[in-house]
Amino acid sequence: MKVFPTLKKMSRLALAVAGSSVLLAAMPAQAQVSDDVVRIGVMADQTGTYSGNGGPGSSIAVRMAVQDFGGKVLGKTIEVVTADDQNKPNVGINLARQWIENEKFDTIVGGSASSIAFGVSSMMKEKKKPYLIAGTVSSDLTGKQCSPMTVQFIVDTYQLANAGVTALLKQGVKTFFFITVDYAFGAALQADATKFIEAGGGKVVGSVRHPLGASDYSSYLLQAQASKAQAIVVLNAGLDLTNALKQAAEYKLARGGQKVGVFGMTINSVSAMGLDVAQGLQITAPFYWDRNEESRQWARRFTDKNGGVIPTYIMAGAYSATMHYLKAVQAAGTDEGVAVMAKMKSMPINDFSMKNVKIREDGQVMRPTYAITVKTPAESKGKFDLYKVGAEIPAEQVFRPMAEGGCDFVKK
Repeated sequence: MKVFPTLKKMSRLALAVAGSSVLLAAMPAQAQVSDDVVRIGVMADQTGTYSGNGGPGSSIAVRMAVQDFGGKVLGKTIEVVTADDQNKPNVGINLARQWIENEKFDTIVGGSASSIAFGVSSMMKEKKKPYLIAGTVSSDLTGKQCSPMTVQFIVDTYQLANAGVTALLKQGVKTFFFITVDYAFGAALQADATKFIEAGGGKVVGSVRHPLGASDYSSYLLQAQASKAQAIVVLNAGLDLTNALKQAAEYKLARGGQKVGVFGMTINSVSAMGLDVAQGLQITAPFYWDRNEESRQWARRFTDKNGGVIPTYIMAGAYSATMHYLKAVQAAGTDEGVAVMAKMKSMPINDFSMKNVKIREDGQVMRPTYAITVKTPAESKGKFDLYKVGAEIPAEQVFRPMAEGGCDFVKK
């Protein structure tokens, strides 16, 4: 014969179950790390035109961040794998797919050609994995081709063009000629710069495009010289920029009254061409190794690991991206991508290069930038004493307003 509990006993039982449920709900969720390891892929040009901007140095910076974090997160090992995307979209995108689909990587830190970044960003959105951009600068990555899983940690073409054009207009420049690298990065930077020039009352009188990895800029410089533009703006990077500026110095364009402008120069290019060529250039940068004692201490440690070569802002950005990602994994209690990204955007970034900086909803890290003047040889006190750091420019003054970017998932 079945024995049924009394109503009083049933009430006590219900209360006990309910109480247990409340206690379980109040307990923190158990940390969840897929495959018992957090895998970070570092993808960059390791040997080509842009290798000095990020490349092996960015890989060193990522490993430094892992070491500084303690080598583990949530009690699990952190693995870092580096690969050379060769600045080729098919190589970079296929590599990223192999990492995510077959080797179960949790995040990618990347910084090469925009054509690679667009493909990887789209794939990471589909796979719900954080994509941490430290080097690629197309403003479309937080605009028309944005993704809720992509974060732009350093600068973009809108910010570079805005700051650079504003500085030249303030010097009285009204006419511009562009020498632009012929791929997505150059096209985006020129388009953004043109908008700021026209809005400021200036005029673009001509432009010419050169292939990535060009070595002879004589025909491009002659066209720029013949244009009579008050400013010749070189829109490329890495070895391309170094070679173009060295040849511009040989043509003595500045002595003819034409200013030579650069948007987005990294410090390795200044070091490579020497102060006798680069002196007086007006640029902007989000990081300089010698800006304060905290940046100097980090840079010294990095330089010891990087064969005596100082860090670029791209390398420093790779460190920041990795460290902030690991802090977010720790805070989220999981390496699941959506949860980690939510934590990344809710937590301020604090490290040697920026303080209390937020990641905007569209993925842009709202960090300040600095007005920089390249020193003369007489002003420099050492091999890497290259910059005079001027005013800090707030992020809101140089980055595109989110409402104007066309990002489809942000709040209207």
